[in-house]
Amino acid sequence: MRRIALALAGMCLAAAPAAGAQEASGSPTNGAAGTHPATLPSVVVVGDPADPSVPASLDWRDADDVPAWPRTRVSDLLRRIPGVAARDRQNLAQDVQLTIRGIGARTTFGVRGLRIYVDGIPATMPDGQGQLSHVPLSALAGVEVLRGPFSALYGNAAGGVARFSTKPPAERPEAILSASGGAAARDLALDASGPWRAAGNGGYRLDAERLDADGFRRHSRARRDVAQGRLAWETADGTAVALTANRLALRADDPQGLDLAQALADPRAASAGALAFDTRKTVRQSQAGLRVSREAANVAWALGAYAGNRGTWQMLSIPAQAQAAPGSGGGVVDLDRGYGGADARATWSVTAGGHPLAFAVSLEWQRSAERRRGYENFAGDRLGVVGALRRDQRDASTSRDVFAELHWRFHPRWRATLGVRRSRVDFASRDAYIAAGNPDDSGALSYAFTTPAAGLLFMPAAGVEAYVDAGRGYETPSASELAYRPDGASGLNIDLRPARTRSVEAGLRVRRGDRRAGVAVFDARTRDELAVASNQGGRSTYANAARTRRSGLELSASGPLGARWRYALAWTALDARNTTGFATCRAPPCATPDTRVEAGTRIPGTSARSGWMELRWMPREGLGVFVAAQGNSRTWADDRNTAYAPGFVTFDAGIERDWRTGAVPVALFARVENLFDRRTIGSVIVNEGAGRYFEPAPGRGVVVGMRIALSSVAAPRWSSTATSPIPGR
Repeated sequence: MRRIALALAGMCLAAAPAAGAQEASGSPTNGAAGTHPATLPSVVVVGDPADPSVPASLDWRDADDVPAWPRTRVSDLLRRIPGVAARDRQNLAQDVQLTIRGIGARTTFGVRGLRIYVDGIPATMPDGQGQLSHVPLSALAGVEVLRGPFSALYGNAAGGVARFSTKPPAERPEAILSASGGAAARDLALDASGPWRAAGNGGYRLDAERLDADGFRRHSRARRDVAQGRLAWETADGTAVALTANRLALRADDPQGLDLAQALADPRAASAGALAFDTRKTVRQSQAGLRVSREAANVAWALGAYAGNRGTWQMLSIPAQAQAAPGSGGGVVDLDRGYGGADARATWSVTAGGHPLAFAVSLEWQRSAERRRGYENFAGDRLGVVGALRRDQRDASTSRDVFAELHWRFHPRWRATLGVRRSRVDFASRDAYIAAGNPDDSGALSYAFTTPAAGLLFMPAAGVEAYVDAGRGYETPSASELAYRPDGASGLNIDLRPARTRSVEAGLRVRRGDRRAGVAVFDARTRDELAVASNQGGRSTYANAARTRRSGLELSASGPLGARWRYALAWTALDARNTTGFATCRAPPCATPDTRVEAGTRIPGTSARSGWMELRWMPREGLGVFVAAQGNSRTWADDRNTAYAPGFVTFDAGIERDWRTGAVPVALFARVENLFDRRTIGSVIVNEGAGRYFEPAPGRGVVVGMRIALSSVAAPRWSSTATSPIPGR
């Protein structure tokens, strides 16, 4: 934490900057009328922040609207948004697979191609690589997801933007204890919050949670501890300040993938390599962030800075003979990453031609510095132990961005938004392991690009919005994608080129009281798509596919069905294809591509159809019953479309009950998952070299949970079972 504090102090004094999240409290406005949170950076906050209308596909989902949620999986919240696929891998060593409109589908770990924010702090590194494992689910207020062309205004690898916000400090002291458990996992969380200044203009929030998982599959035991503290206050002159500190500790076994026959015959199985090498992963992350903002008559400004450290240690199952090559990096990854960034933003509100106009400018700086070491995963005949050093290098990636946006309401029913971002991303690698057959692999690469976007919004009637927008995006290779060459030789994978995307969309939103409906059509075309060239033993290499296209349709709707019934749904049709052919490798090392991928094949990791629906019945206050369905069509597993996970539909059902014991609110829930015990594949490992693409999902299971809220005075109802509408904003 000392390193974090020193780095924060330095960045607060520096004039470095960005279009990061603007709010100081990190909490969305979430009124009963369904007001949009309007908290994402750039397009969401330019102009009048009280007016949520933006010419883009933007959705907020409230965490308290998820019924009977044990808060152990972020996928339960994300799947409620059209265009978003969040696949739980039953494997905490690899995190959730998150894609937006098919972008990010190729990743085999973490989140790729998307920008992630947690309480205003980027969870995506400057090279575009992100993760979700540190999100404090017990304290989560909700998530806001931006899709389509305006995502490109967030810089490198912004195929979509997901911003998670935790709840604001409570107005009076309170503590909430929650626990849940099922056959494979148990979760315990304690949240404390309240004011910390007598004047009432400052508050604190402390959240801690522990997940202990035996795992659905063999060799998938895990423990995850997340703790977060937040302080927020407002000075006498109206300046808002928020300080956030977050800590993650994770230890997880990795069961790896199975081939389809294995997955269907024994879904609980782990791969032979996982058992032989005891594949596992540990992560330790600490970070802190500070945001300061103020709004005056015609000017609003915000400053932010953050810093952190993430240490990752992972045992892979790469066979010993495969590490005989002099350039091999071994089968154990030891990665220590320090990262940080700062941003500055100003917005001026004026009138032009008698109509409101807002102009925003921001600067951003991010840096990630890594020490990456690799070791053999054997010693003599012993497997799964740390052996000889095979890799030692220091990598750094830095991004510098400047951003401008113009928002003009040139007519009471029309609004126009124009934005442009100029970005530069630098990579540098210094090799400290030089041996016979393994020369100096040091190198450096730089990329610079401009990402413009424009949108038009038309409001023909109250509560009705039609929009169209277009933009150009850019995605550089990440440090991990540059780290290994498909031919097995040493050095950076300097043949990788950035991916460039042009996208357009059009949509319609309707809001009538508690009723919400939305439709969007989109088309995105990419040159030099970054694709998995090979994936074996947990190590991936990458190459450029030629051209790809992602087009589709998104639908969402929610609202009441009478006085005691509510529904919500999200549905996506996605056509994600390689529009030109390219060549790749079956497995590394591969000096010359040996596999042809034909034009017209579907992008692996994507499904042509996916959907979610929920029906809720509230027979009386404090009691709720629900049934939900989710499913998708087949999910392709490799570039040539020779393997796929079969499509499925599964159902969940549950009941919630809340009441008071004296002045103490209590809530209980029970949930049956996969009600009809369908055997399904939860996710795929794209282009896995041994054909072990598939990660099975659990059969039928029961989860029960409870929450108890304590307060210094009689607390209002805090369960959303009978009072909050199903989300559909």
